[in-house]
Amino acid sequence: MSFKKIFAALDDSDLGHSVFDQTIELALANRADVMLFHCVTASSMGETAVPIPVDLGMNVQLMEQAYQAQYLELERQVQYARKFLQNYCDAAASRGVQVEFDCKMDGDAGQCICEASQNWGADLIVLGRRGRTGLAEAFLGSVSNHVVHRAASSVLVIQELKD
Repeated sequence: MSFKKIFAALDDSDLGHSVFDQTIELALANRADVMLFHCVTASSMGETAVPIPVDLGMNVQLMEQAYQAQYLELERQVQYARKFLQNYCDAAASRGVQVEFDCKMDGDAGQCICEASQNWGADLIVLGRRGRTGLAEAFLGSVSNHVVHRAASSVLVIQELKD
């Protein structure tokens, strides 16, 4: 089986570096184009956006300030992601891989990856798996599980190595 368009979902972690390395090896072996991608979500910042009804006594001005602060943090995360994606992109291009990158701000990373990869026409998605199980997976979800079950293309999951 040969892949011509490889979509890599990355972050700036050791696991993300492993996903990048595997993606580049596959791209070189298959002479494939590569899309490097990151989805910024509120949960990637360690918090979630939960709307609080104003009628419960919440000060409207304080609520607006909280939403503004969260929006600015999301924007900061997008700029950071664009920077590390550009660094990955430069490294891939130096090895002769035809590469581009994109970053989206979305509420659900798994859905975002599936949609972006399908829109780009990927025939392979490469992403990492942190190995959450039990309650951690139930509460935090599993992006890799979502993608494996809903992607329109083949999926390669890179397991995070535990010490």
